[in-house]
This record gives sequence, structure tokens and C-alpha cells, in this order.
Amino acid sequence: MPSRKQRRRRLKERRHEYEYVYVDEEGHEVEVSEEEQPQASPRGKPTSGRRAATTTRAGRRIEPPSWSRVGKRALFIAPVMFLLINLMGKKLPVARRIYETVVLLAIFLPFSYFMDSLMYRSYLKRTGAAPPPSRRRGSNGAA
Repeated sequence: MPSRKQRRRRLKERRHEYEYVYVDEEGHEVEVSEEEQPQASPRGKPTSGRRAATTTRAGRRIEPPSWSRVGKRALFIAPVMFLLINLMGKKLPVARRIYETVVLLAIFLPFSYFMDSLMYRSYLKRTGAAPPPSRRRGSNGAA
């Protein structure tokens, strides 16, 4: 549902006519001939030579959750966590800092996978797309 501001802007675009002019080398405005003018779209907006980017309600494509993506995320997050623990716990021994980093990663990584799966399921609901067929290990199709 468009906001009130968006509705007003669309109505304003439909009310006003567009005029196309060129500016020559001397700075004078020159009107465009009929065949050079961009054709108006059915919605009333003129279309130019460039194609406008269309956005859908679905937004960007969200990939299915994977542990490899979570592992890549861990490669970035682990050093950041370790640095933050170093800054906050300066009196702790190094072994304790490493232990706390590992414990935090053990909590963060499954939670990250869970959030990816929630985002993917909501994406499938929004788009109405079917999930890809599941590949189960050990099943070769024979019963």
C-alpha cells in the first residue's frame, strides 16, 4: 500500500504535462520534434530511452540457508569477537579470552543459520515460490 506522500506524488505526475526541449550551444531552448519525443507510457509518465529499474515486492533474492555461508560469516565474526573480548577483559588470561570467543561462536553460528532459514522461508511466502527439492543423503529413489 503506497503511503499518502507516494499517492500525492503519483497524482501530481499524472496532472502535469511534460515538455521536452534541447538547449543549444548558445543556451537557447529548442523544442523537440514529434518523432524525437519519448512516447508516454499508459500510466501517463513519459518513458525515456533508458529502462527504469523495476522493484518487486519480493525485493532481493534470498538464498537458501547453508552452513558454508555461516562458516564464511564466522571467519569474519570470530576475530571481531576476539578483539572485543580483549578490549573488555584486559585482566583475563589469553586462554580464557579464546574460550569465551569459542563459546560465543557456538551460540552465534547456529542462531545465524536459524535466522537465515527464517528469512528464506519468509522470502518463499512473499514470492509464492516453491522451495527447491530436498536432497537427502542415502536415498537413491528406490523403495
